[in-house]
Amino acid sequence: MTTSAQHDVPLMSDDDRAELDRLLTALAADEWPQDIGEARKFYDAWGVPVADDIKVEERPGGHLLTPPETDGPLTGLYLHGGGYVYGSLRSHGHMVGELARAARCRMLFVDYRRAPEHPYPAALDDAVAAYGSLLADGLSAREVVLVGDSAGGGLVLATLLKLRNSGTALPAAAACISPWTDLTGSGETYRTLEHEDPMLTKPVVELVSASYRAGTPPTDPYISPLFGDLAGLPPVFMQVGSREILLSDAQRFIDGVRDAGGTGVLEVWPGMVHVWHLHHSRLAKAREAVTRLGGWLHDQAAGAR
Repeated sequence: MTTSAQHDVPLMSDDDRAELDRLLTALAADEWPQDIGEARKFYDAWGVPVADDIKVEERPGGHLLTPPETDGPLTGLYLHGGGYVYGSLRSHGHMVGELARAARCRMLFVDYRRAPEHPYPAALDDAVAAYGSLLADGLSAREVVLVGDSAGGGLVLATLLKLRNSGTALPAAAACISPWTDLTGSGETYRTLEHEDPMLTKPVVELVSASYRAGTPPTDPYISPLFGDLAGLPPVFMQVGSREILLSDAQRFIDGVRDAGGTGVLEVWPGMVHVWHLHHSRLAKAREAVTRLGGWLHDQAAGAR
């Protein structure tokens, strides 16, 4: 079964534009450090505390975030962004908690190993192991959904390919925010949106790509899932901003899923930037996107059970 893209994405209002302008001005005020350790601290500092009513429990390989209301055993497995180099519970936990609330499910935040200390395939191995741990806990694959942003979105898709190719039961659905699906950087929006994207540049993308790949060809499907066989995947939902150089990464992947006979849903949010969801405390459009994504995940999992 194939599914067309949704076309009812909310447009930006004048208030939305003002909110986004204030956010981008604030983010541009600080210069990104060159040292990896300092850059990780800088990236983490963008985060805000997890909401008080979200329970956070440490568990092997990550943290389990549980909102006040959940729908049975439904559990999400979350893979964070940050170019496989940056990102942690501090930078992403608050957003993951709100997504768990919107989906009415627990979320396992995976603390996968990061490059350059741990290049490919460490992150993929950790993601596959985390999924296996949920099944070992007694969950059915149909009670699990995969979610990720940016590099974590690409890692979600690579994990799906790895699970399918190994004969492991696949999750009910997968959702990606601003996913990085092609580490070759061949998408047309790397060129056409180069001067429109205020968050990402091609040189930065190439730098973290080299750190993660450590010599593995960027066309390897477990590195760039866009180049994999996309048949037999569960439903895939993507949200991406219209100003992102990664826009074509999402568009081409969803086209590939549909061409392979699968269900792919793409939302392109006008005026939005890379993983705007992280700024839900400042942007109404981020809160709207989190609500829609969480609702889709819940609906897909409910329908699969």
